[in-house]
Amino acid sequence: MTVAREIMTRGAECIGEHEDLIRAAKLMAQHDVGSLPICGDDDRLTGVVTDRDIVVKVLAEGLDPREVTAGSIAQGKPVTIGADDDAEEILRTMGEHQVRRLPVIDGHDLVGIVALADVARALPDRPVGDVLQAISVD
Repeated sequence: MTVAREIMTRGAECIGEHEDLIRAAKLMAQHDVGSLPICGDDDRLTGVVTDRDIVVKVLAEGLDPREVTAGSIAQGKPVTIGADDDAEEILRTMGEHQVRRLPVIDGHDLVGIVALADVARALPDRPVGDVLQAISVD
């Protein structure tokens, strides 16, 4: 069975929880991604910030992204997957939490990001289609 470490994108770059959202947006543009893991001072994952978070929670509210930190818009405990968790567990977690990307953790270390597209390339169409339908429901 395929596991997360085999299909993930390695070298996910964190945005520090005290860094502003201008820096987050620049990192997203530089790496051509729509989300970034947020890491605390101890380099442990504290959340995830998305391009949508920046638009909806900051810009649409009239806040200055230079004054809002990544950590301040992270909500709840981040949803993650273990590096040795199999593709079925990845899909179950994505469906349950309605997310398309999961940070991959090995112990307490962030080692990558696995996206629905990564799983789609590794599995037959039907399970991926089921998850896509589950996370696309309004």
